[in-house]
Amino acid sequence: MERHVLVVFPHPDDETLAVGGAIAWHAHTGAPITYGCFTLGQMGRNMGNPFFANRETLPDIRKKELQEACEVLGIKDLRLLGYRDKTLEFEDPEELVRVITGLIEEVNPSLIITYYPGYCVHPDHEAIAEATVEAIRRMPENARPKLHCQAFSRGHEEALGKRDVMLDTSKVWDTVFRAWKAHKSQTAVRLDKVEQELSGSEEERKRAILAFSEVGMYTYEI
Repeated sequence: MERHVLVVFPHPDDETLAVGGAIAWHAHTGAPITYGCFTLGQMGRNMGNPFFANRETLPDIRKKELQEACEVLGIKDLRLLGYRDKTLEFEDPEELVRVITGLIEEVNPSLIITYYPGYCVHPDHEAIAEATVEAIRRMPENARPKLHCQAFSRGHEEALGKRDVMLDTSKVWDTVFRAWKAHKSQTAVRLDKVEQELSGSEEERKRAILAFSEVGMYTYEI
């Protein structure tokens, strides 16, 4: 069991869609989890299916969805850091490093989870990944927590190789699925397909469950 897990991402749903299985697994082992979420995803394009959100209501909706997903996954300590969606690449990198350093100093994690710099597509993802790595790099080497990173850009396996952190999350697959359902403004279309598979043939059901039964990340060496 980890002493404390610190999750650092820019958007509501990153914690669920990128590494929900890992978070649920660590919570299942009894590890305390803190999530530093930098924005409320105010500029997200998805508004539900059928639409139930608009540009004005989306921030509050996504905040409530995030709170529900965190409760489902076992995240007891959610930090809403108050930055604006799609602006993190323009923030002073030193400011982002300062915020992340403050979280690290406060909760003293043995493990940090974020995106893999250079392989996470979105500018907000990249800004937070880079700032997280830099915050850890500035720590004394013997005090640094482990860093697990999620990568999903095209061609990342050719550059990074196979994921070396593989977790069997089959015991918590339904927890991850419920967290996906919590983020319904963002996941409605994909959830419809999963629901159909879960209600379908035994083969379809097994395929749907398998998608939530393993999560892989990369160890990032600083």
